[in-house]
Amino acid sequence: MSWDCGLRYMFSVSPALQPGSTCVLRDKEELYRLEVIRRLAKDGCRLLQDHKGSERSSEPQSDEAVRVCLRERGNDVLVLQRISSATARGGGREDSSTDSVVSDRYMVVSGTPEKILEHLLDDLTLDDDQGTTPTKESDILDDFLLTYPVFMSTGDLCQALLGHYCTKRYRGKEDRKEALERKRKVLHLVSQWMSLCRGFLREDEHVKLFTKTLYRYVLDDLYEHPFLEKDVRELQKLYQLHRRQAVDEYSPQRKGKALFHQLSLKENSLQSRGTQGETKAALCHVYVTMDSFLSMRAHAGMVAEELLQAVAERMEVPLEKLVLLAVTYNGGRHLLQPQDRVFSDSLRPVGRLHVCRKDLGEVLNPFTDNSELQQRTARMLSINTWDVAVALTDFDWTIFESIHEQELVYFTFSRHSSSSHTVALELLLQRCNEVQLWVMTEVLLCSALCKRVQLIKKFIKIAAHCKAQRNLNCFFAIIMGLNTAAVSRLGQTWEKIPGKFKRLFAELETITDPSLNHKAYRDSFKKMKAPKIPFPPLLLKDITFIHEGNKTFHDNMVNFEKLHMIADTLRLIRQCQKDHMGNGITQKSSSEVRAYIDYLHIIDNQQTLFELSHGLEPRA
Repeated sequence: MSWDCGLRYMFSVSPALQPGSTCVLRDKEELYRLEVIRRLAKDGCRLLQDHKGSERSSEPQSDEAVRVCLRERGNDVLVLQRISSATARGGGREDSSTDSVVSDRYMVVSGTPEKILEHLLDDLTLDDDQGTTPTKESDILDDFLLTYPVFMSTGDLCQALLGHYCTKRYRGKEDRKEALERKRKVLHLVSQWMSLCRGFLREDEHVKLFTKTLYRYVLDDLYEHPFLEKDVRELQKLYQLHRRQAVDEYSPQRKGKALFHQLSLKENSLQSRGTQGETKAALCHVYVTMDSFLSMRAHAGMVAEELLQAVAERMEVPLEKLVLLAVTYNGGRHLLQPQDRVFSDSLRPVGRLHVCRKDLGEVLNPFTDNSELQQRTARMLSINTWDVAVALTDFDWTIFESIHEQELVYFTFSRHSSSSHTVALELLLQRCNEVQLWVMTEVLLCSALCKRVQLIKKFIKIAAHCKAQRNLNCFFAIIMGLNTAAVSRLGQTWEKIPGKFKRLFAELETITDPSLNHKAYRDSFKKMKAPKIPFPPLLLKDITFIHEGNKTFHDNMVNFEKLHMIADTLRLIRQCQKDHMGNGITQKSSSEVRAYIDYLHIIDNQQTLFELSHGLEPRA
């Protein structure tokens, strides 16, 4: 058995070594084949270092420069790198056990998906009392589970895990013990995977079949390996599977139903957290003119009648005079009946929704009556700015806390083929764009100069409050809305803004400065306590830069160093969502303000917005 080392040194070890033998390795750099070293240690072999065996450079070789390569059939399949000894569990002491030093000093650089998964399973250290021992490999495992969609499908991962669990190599008592350890390692990895997904993949057909199949295998193995009972209970918590049903459908040992019934007592008391009972938030655009829409906070099961009722109340038009049309992407028109669902199963509208009058068959036109516009401005000016910021933050947080880290991976790497996995992320990006358009709409629909000045002052204060409430999504949206060409060109309006507000706006603008890779934003956001809402386009930009600047594959092997960098960016989502210190981001807001923020009236046509701007202050 021989393997090539990254330092161009090679050693051969006979597989027939006897217990108590001594294996002399010429240098510490040759401790690279983890499986061989572990086997030698288990067989009682001692690993020695011979300082006379080779000529080396007088300069010490750093740990980071030591890379080792595993080859199979002439092809590289796994490259490992020694990590800093300071991170080793044994602290780098010479008296540490061989197994401890090796397993804590190597991390994956690149490899085939199968070998990477095999290496992660080999490096898991199980503890009978605590499950697993925290090591550096736990971070590598997290990197793998977060980024595996980059290089393998969920179905491939499920098949690989089942293959590792079902491997049977019983040749004796020791091999049976190793088989049990491998099964427990697979179950622990699956537990970590499902805990990380938090229902994100619960509706995936591959995952459904995988969980049923794995559950059946574990139930069957309980007779031979009673130690798996604890893992079975963990599976029950994760999958909310019904033990009796699993036995009746799958288990051939029906005579053991009493045992299964006893183990299912605790499971029967658990409440199901399946997605069917969850109420998912959604954004619905209902066009009331050809170039403006109502952005409405909705739920997944909303029907046409419920949506029309909300639009009628917001537009102050009798419900019986309105109908709801869905314009499909190929131009077809479909009249929605009162009980027709507005959203598909993937939380996307059934088409572009338009509200029309029954008698005229035309869309509404709410911008022709000047008195209505004055009422609109007066209502906005009467609302407390802090309450507006609270309502905006509450809305954004509802969406942000439901975002899973892997949504950024699917959005960047397979946006078109896996769009159902990016719903929450797309909603937050959409909300950012809507708030920006809302700011522009409110300012440009205000015809009175003095009130327009008050509106801009109000939006500057709302932006400052959003920053204070750690909502950088709406903060950026408001600042960008005020900085758009249609608003920033209103020279007469900006001249009337008091110096105090101009200085505050300039200070807030510096945070959105993109220079030095958005250093001002990154420094400010880093100082904020969690939970907090980041600016999602910047996260996507970071992942895209990592993706474009680094190859995903090197010589048909996955570039795991690239995945490390991506995983570090993804973990920012997790850190922002956690509330370790009880610094809750949501607050109580008035029902009036919340009703206003939940139904924003927005013009999304840039030409219309510019025409309004030039109508307020014509070009000189």
